[in-house]
Amino acid sequence: MIPTLDDEVPGTSTLHLIGGEKGGVGKSLVARLIAQQLIDRRMPFTGFDTDRSHGSLMRFYADYASPVLVDRYEALDAVLETAVEQPGHRVLVDLAAQTHDALARWMEESGVLDVAAEAGVLIRYWHVMDSGRDSVDLLRKLLDRFGDKLQYVLVLNQLRGDDFSQLENSGQLERAMALGARIVKVRHLQDALIRKIDATNSSFWAARAGADAGGLKLGLLERQRLKLWLAHAGGEIEAAGL
Repeated sequence: MIPTLDDEVPGTSTLHLIGGEKGGVGKSLVARLIAQQLIDRRMPFTGFDTDRSHGSLMRFYADYASPVLVDRYEALDAVLETAVEQPGHRVLVDLAAQTHDALARWMEESGVLDVAAEAGVLIRYWHVMDSGRDSVDLLRKLLDRFGDKLQYVLVLNQLRGDDFSQLENSGQLERAMALGARIVKVRHLQDALIRKIDATNSSFWAARAGADAGGLKLGLLERQRLKLWLAHAGGEIEAAGL
């Protein structure tokens, strides 16, 4: 069985996998939020982006990210090796839709979980969910495949719906929590504000600070709403474990 969040010790490296398999649930947004929290905490990290055409980490946090092809084992090997070779480092992988099976095959055929355990690297899977049934079914498949071998964080993305009764009634939430899963809630933020930030390729740091990056112009209250939203998201992420 994997170590729990409470078992972490200083100098432990962590590999954060940001997944959910389904497109449009907000995986890249969550990856950006985690990246921003790591930057705010001045915690060194390396990002890897698996989306070949619309890589979010490459777009918004290019100084911290590199592309990685999930259909090439040697490319994925570099992800784990980065965590192993740099104690205390965080590695953040933004998984594009339809990449989970390729990632899981690499993990199983390469003995990734055993190597990580021997090297003292924690692997944390952030399962990003909208309020639909597909996200619940994908969670069930994830738990079926890995059971107690991973640390799980269930991210309930309220930007993609706020009624998670299907999850609550499915039995999968209790199942995940019995395996030690943590729950993160990403509150809704004004859609127009998100679009404005994205249209100028601004990082959350630049938007929050009011930096005139790429022509971004936020009003006083828009910037305040963004600050409150980022503060809440950062607290949730911090509690789940970085």
